[in-house]
Amino acid sequence: MDLINPAVSDYLLAHCTPADDVLRDLAEETRAATGGSAGMQISHDEGEFLTMLVRLIGARRAVEVGVFTGYSSICVARGLPTDGHLLACDVSEEWTSIARRYWDRAGVADRIELRLAPALETLRSLPRDEVVDFAFIDADKVGYPDYYEELVTRLRPGGLIALDNVLRGGRVLDDSFQDESDVVMRRMNDIVVGDERVDSVMLPLRDGVTLARKR
Repeated sequence: MDLINPAVSDYLLAHCTPADDVLRDLAEETRAATGGSAGMQISHDEGEFLTMLVRLIGARRAVEVGVFTGYSSICVARGLPTDGHLLACDVSEEWTSIARRYWDRAGVADRIELRLAPALETLRSLPRDEVVDFAFIDADKVGYPDYYEELVTRLRPGGLIALDNVLRGGRVLDDSFQDESDVVMRRMNDIVVGDERVDSVMLPLRDGVTLARKR
C-alpha cells in the first residue's frame, strides 16, 4: 500500500527543516552501501520529527533499538542536551561502522553508546530502576512486544516511546497477510492501545509511527 502520495511526500519534505550535509551524505552512502536494505533508513521528515519530540519533552536519557547506519541516532542525539546519553542497540558491526563515522561528523558521538548485542539482552541487562526519557523502536518487528515491555517499565512519567513501521505498508489492516512480522505488529498495536500505563496515538507518518506517553 502506497501510504503517501509521491507528490504529497515531496511537498512534506520541502516544508520541513532541510537535511544538512551530514544527513544527506549519510543517506547517499546508505543507498550505495546497503542496496535493497536502504529502505530501512527513516525518512528525513521522520528524523526531524524525532529530534523535535526529544527536545519537546526535555529528554536527557534515550534508547534506540535498531541503529542501521545511524540516521535516526543522529536525529535523536541532536535533540538531547550536550550531556545527554543515547543507548543505541544493534547487532551489525558492518552497518554500525558507517553510523560511527557519521556520528563523529555530526558531533554527537560523545552522546551515543553503541552496544552490539541482541537488543533484548541489552535492555534486560539495564538496572530495573534505570530511567528512560525517550525510546525509539525500529528493529525486527517480532521483537517489538518484548522491547516495548522492557522500555515502558523504565520510562519516566511523561516519557515517550516511538514505534516505527506500525502499519507495515497497510498489511496490518488485512488479516489475510499472515507473515509473522505482520501478525506480531497487529498484536503490538493492540497491546499499546490497551496499555493502561500509557496514552497513545498512531500517526500515518510514512509507514506509521505510534507514540506512547507514560502516564
